[in-house]
Amino acid sequence: MTTSAMPMDHAQLPQGESLLLTSGFVDAHIHPDKTTWGADWLSRPPAHTLSDLIGNDLKAQLSFQDGVEDRAYSLMRQAVLNGTMAMRAHVDVGTQIGLQNIHGVRAAAERLAPLLDVQIVAFPQFGLLSNPGTLELLEAALAEGADLVGGIDPVSVDGDLHGHLDAVFGLANKHGRDLDIHLHDAGPEGLAQVRAIAQRTLAEGLQGRVTIGHAFAVCDPAQPELGATLDAMAEAGMWMATCALGADPVPALDLMESHGVRVALGSDGVRDSWSPFGTGSMLDRAHLLGYRTGALTDEELERCFRMATAAGAELVGSAAVNGFSGHGSDDRLEFAANSIPELVVDRPAPLRIVRSGRTVSLPA
Repeated sequence: MTTSAMPMDHAQLPQGESLLLTSGFVDAHIHPDKTTWGADWLSRPPAHTLSDLIGNDLKAQLSFQDGVEDRAYSLMRQAVLNGTMAMRAHVDVGTQIGLQNIHGVRAAAERLAPLLDVQIVAFPQFGLLSNPGTLELLEAALAEGADLVGGIDPVSVDGDLHGHLDAVFGLANKHGRDLDIHLHDAGPEGLAQVRAIAQRTLAEGLQGRVTIGHAFAVCDPAQPELGATLDAMAEAGMWMATCALGADPVPALDLMESHGVRVALGSDGVRDSWSPFGTGSMLDRAHLLGYRTGALTDEELERCFRMATAAGAELVGSAAVNGFSGHGSDDRLEFAANSIPELVVDRPAPLRIVRSGRTVSLPA
């Protein structure tokens, strides 16, 4: 991560603040197809299990009056105005909804090009093998706007670890795509699935091209097999995407670093059936990650910022964010702040967003 602080030469700067230049943000895990951003308020029924949450989400999606494209655009526009320059969007695919969400999010992304680079993951939230017909739709999605193959809890949702991995790794290899698998399962069973994914990653030659979203199992330092699991992830070059949302477990970042596991940061669901919270700001999310992980030192706060910028850029391959070099960068954010730690704590809105050398301005 590179930043550059300049003398006060900005009429908007508060007294005592400098103009801090940073790279743009990357949202490494977001669900823009589900959002209600800019639409009517959604009242959420209680949910006590993952199955409840998935069921509630399907009911909500089927009830939305606004189309996927307009809702996704509203959230993605908000992200751009908060300094996000790239995102990995997980978009539902299933027999219940077909490919409409893929088409809607891709259309929204095209409206925001070239301000926002969007990778779309074809995500079988309602089950893959357990929801017959979804595997064929997942493959079709790769030809109609999706960039990556997605998966979800091979054991608890699909009930077939090796069958699920055969399916998603098979698609990834057939079409030359990367993989991003949601894994909510915790405890020894969750760790066993992580190790199985790591083994398949090595066997299929996909090192560095597989991500596990949430990975709650690796967030429990008390698990005896955690160290071996993290070593397996590192050997396979696997990424973890964490979101620090609500009561969800968060990883011990020092432990991740010591084992060589790369971690990027995302928003997850923003104002959708899964959560009423979220702002579309990755600076807010870096702040939340710092709070959830007990960040105190400048180094710990800077790490949270790095996970929302450079780490995410490495994951998604964002040239705009990776190419930041300071004041002369054509892609940059400008903040009223004296340092990155102060920025993460105070969370000011950007004074200016620059893409390709031009100030970003979007119509309401």
